[in-house]
Amino acid sequence: LQAIEHMFYRRSMVVADSVTHITQHLQYQALHSISVAKKRVISDKKYSEQRLDVLSALVLAENTLNGPSTKQRRLIVSLALSVGTQMKTFKDEELIPLQLVLKKLDLISELTERIRAQCDCCFLYWHRAIFPIYLDDVYENAVDSARLHYMFSALRDCVPAMMHARHLESYEVLLECYDKEIMEVLNEHLLDKLCKEIEKDLRLSVHTHLKLDDRNPFRVGMKDLAHFFFLNPIRFFNRFIDIKAYVTHYLDKTFYNLTTVALHDWATYSEMRNLATQRYGLSMTEAHLPSQTLEQGLDVLEIMRNIHVFVSRYLYNLNNQIFIERTSNNKHLNTINIRHIANSIRTHGTGIMNTTVNFTYQFLRKKFYIFSQFMYDEHIKSRLIKDIRFFREVKDQNDHKYPFERADKFNRGIRKLGITPDGQSYLDQFRQLISQIGNAMGYVRMIRSGGLHCCSSAIRFVPDLEDIVNFEELVKEEGLSEETQKAARQLDSVLSDLTRNFAEGTEYFKMLVDVFAPEFRSPKNMHLRNFYIIVPPLTLNFVEHSISCKEKLNKKNKSGAAFTDDGFAMGVAYILKLLDQYQEFDSLHWFQSVREKYVKEIRAVAKQQNVQSTNQDEKLLQTMNLTHKRLEVCLQEFELLYFSLSSARIFFRADKTAAEESQEKKEKEEETGKASNGDLSTSTPAEPVVK
Repeated sequence: LQAIEHMFYRRSMVVADSVTHITQHLQYQALHSISVAKKRVISDKKYSEQRLDVLSALVLAENTLNGPSTKQRRLIVSLALSVGTQMKTFKDEELIPLQLVLKKLDLISELTERIRAQCDCCFLYWHRAIFPIYLDDVYENAVDSARLHYMFSALRDCVPAMMHARHLESYEVLLECYDKEIMEVLNEHLLDKLCKEIEKDLRLSVHTHLKLDDRNPFRVGMKDLAHFFFLNPIRFFNRFIDIKAYVTHYLDKTFYNLTTVALHDWATYSEMRNLATQRYGLSMTEAHLPSQTLEQGLDVLEIMRNIHVFVSRYLYNLNNQIFIERTSNNKHLNTINIRHIANSIRTHGTGIMNTTVNFTYQFLRKKFYIFSQFMYDEHIKSRLIKDIRFFREVKDQNDHKYPFERADKFNRGIRKLGITPDGQSYLDQFRQLISQIGNAMGYVRMIRSGGLHCCSSAIRFVPDLEDIVNFEELVKEEGLSEETQKAARQLDSVLSDLTRNFAEGTEYFKMLVDVFAPEFRSPKNMHLRNFYIIVPPLTLNFVEHSISCKEKLNKKNKSGAAFTDDGFAMGVAYILKLLDQYQEFDSLHWFQSVREKYVKEIRAVAKQQNVQSTNQDEKLLQTMNLTHKRLEVCLQEFELLYFSLSSARIFFRADKTAAEESQEKKEKEEETGKASNGDLSTSTPAEPVVK
């Protein structure tokens, strides 16, 4: 039906030209018949009123037929002839051809309206269920794809009837639902299937060497989907459905996304693009991604969104400034270093740095809540208060050193409070919490270093940072176009941003200390003041854990193996700074106490070895050697922790207490205030405005 209507529409110029000639010919035939009848009436000499009426009707019919064949004229002719055919003015053999001619005249004059009425497919609205079946059939056969135009034209015929809907406030709601339904069916039953099939075909064609499946067309058959891409865009409502553009966009998007995930596959996707152009005539967009890179680790955005997962799965190394994955199902572990972060910042822009620090702040808030709960626990608090009291009593006898045995006793005593199913005590979990806080701080440090790295690599093209020319002024002097001036202004703003960022570099650590410190030091959080006394048992716990992780490196099953976890040192240094307890912790002389204890034991074992070497007891000697080695390893681990903690303390200005810092800040403010007052006093009355 739609094909017939479209054929008449396409040939409407020829049809219009022919219709005038046909009408003219039919009018001539009708006029000839009427003139014969008229002569017959005139030749009859008998006069009567009826005969006069008949003659008048025939004359009227003649006059009306001499002109365009409009609806009104045809109606008048019909009425006139109904009068004019009275009194046997026409013979039977003349009347039937005349009626036939007039019928033809009606038909040819209303040709367009009749075709439209006959080809109207608005009944399809009630039979929409066949549309998905029809699309499946078109997809399967793929030869009648051109008929899709006719199908959508038929679906459009439903619209005029829907515009008379009375059951809704506005018929547009009905049209919108109809449009949405048809498009969903089209996407599901044709476009999406076509996209998947084309992608599959391209993949299998590129990977033929893998022999993934039987592609012999004589056995499995062949479907030529290229027919769909030769279709002109289909008009439906206020849109054009371009199948070729839809599939091209899908492939472009898929290939681009998959190339970004695995850059080493760029060549494969380039081949697939070329094949899509050759086989299906699709004009694909080039991805313009780097062909490969070794410097694109985990993205900053991904880490930022999942920072809680990141700090628990990665281990921080303070000296090399890298993060190493704790465990992985692959054969290798992921690492993240400054260059990865710098690349991410270059991709997303420097604005992401502040957002990342904000996310870290939100994360730290949650962790500090758990930290506070642990410190407030009655079992923990009572032990810590007892330990503080004990140290105050015995510090004069112990040369102001916190006893190793006391920390060891605390570490063992905590295990009695309960263990998790995987064998962890509460202190283990607390150590992990502090490590995660430290990892978050390490990440912030890396973000800052990455930002500076990114800025320095961008600014290296500027010849002299001290003397940067103003491009906008130079362009104006040369009298160049408005667009060039705009570009120069943009360049100036970029250069000023870069130089400012390169010169300053935001102190994120200071920000994160300032934001939490008042709360930590407030009287309502007095239970946190006991933290410094829990650090010795925590370090013991950490050293035990660290040694067991390093020993696992030499074993076949490496689950839980690690060689670095400086997040703990960072976490301890950060929390001590927040509580302003560096002096309290230093007063314990904890690391000196540990060193003395291990050195004393190592000497005792060495003495025993000398004694036993004369007795020739090999088993005992082996045991002694193992003990000696274990003590040295423990001492070395404590030394490493001490160095890491000392390094971490530098970031938080451990040399200054909170009171000293606030005093320094006041002095700076006073100096700047004096300087500004001095400037104002020496300036002339006109100058302040300029300043």
